[in-house]
Amino acid sequence: MIYILLTIFIIISLYLSIKLIILNKTIKEIENKLPFILNNNTNQLITISSNNKNLKKLVNNLNKDLKYLRKLKLEYINGNQNLVNVITNMTHDIRTPLTAIRGYLDLIETNNLNKKQKEYIKYINAKVNDLTILTEELFDYSKISNNSLDKENVCLNDELENIIASFYDLFKEKGINPSITITNKKIIRYINKLSFNRIIDNIIMNALKYSDEYINIKLDDNGIITFKNKTTILDRISVAKIFDRFFTVENANKSSGIGLSIARKLVELNNGKITAKLRNNELVITIVFNTI
Repeated sequence: MIYILLTIFIIISLYLSIKLIILNKTIKEIENKLPFILNNNTNQLITISSNNKNLKKLVNNLNKDLKYLRKLKLEYINGNQNLVNVITNMTHDIRTPLTAIRGYLDLIETNNLNKKQKEYIKYINAKVNDLTILTEELFDYSKISNNSLDKENVCLNDELENIIASFYDLFKEKGINPSITITNKKIIRYINKLSFNRIIDNIIMNALKYSDEYINIKLDDNGIITFKNKTTILDRISVAKIFDRFFTVENANKSSGIGLSIARKLVELNNGKITAKLRNNELVITIVFNTI
């Protein structure tokens, strides 16, 4: 009797051990295949070697979810591409009348105008400039949405100095004497030079827009670029959304909400990271690019 019971126990133990081995093997199959399918552009589905009904049901449910995720991803890609196409076409259409308006304004300015007329022309010119900047930002956004960038070794010190120098007139107009600290150590990064210029341009323009008193720009020995400016317009909620596409601050009525979104996208395309924080009414934007 004991021998029979022992035999039954051994058979049951073997059966359960085999089931456990099969279960572990199936779980491993799911663990290996699911991340691959999620992280790669593939139409594959999860398959398992087990015939267990419950496991098959689980896999079927996972495959249904995968198909739904693919559908959502495709809709997103198509929708985003449609948006890019609309923006591109729209900016092309707007550029032509803007050029014509600017030409007519130049012609009008050559005539003898009284003081009031000159004020009107100046106001119109300012609005045309705002619209031109917005159009260029929209066009830039459409160009970078789905494109990679050609990269080269770039000396951040030299580029940063040249870009800051180009803002001399704007700093003077705002009555701001920027504090500039650039390390003597040559900081070389493998990035796209033109996009780096665009990044810095957009951030300085943003600083000029929101700054109440000062602008500090620093490049340290570790290649970290920091922008600081005093602001009473922004709060922590606004700063948390400052890189979002088309986000605007109510009081910043000249903001298109695209400039910093473009900056973030370009930083990411150059394998870098950009962050923004608010400390004691001071906006701090930090950029760091991966080392070569």
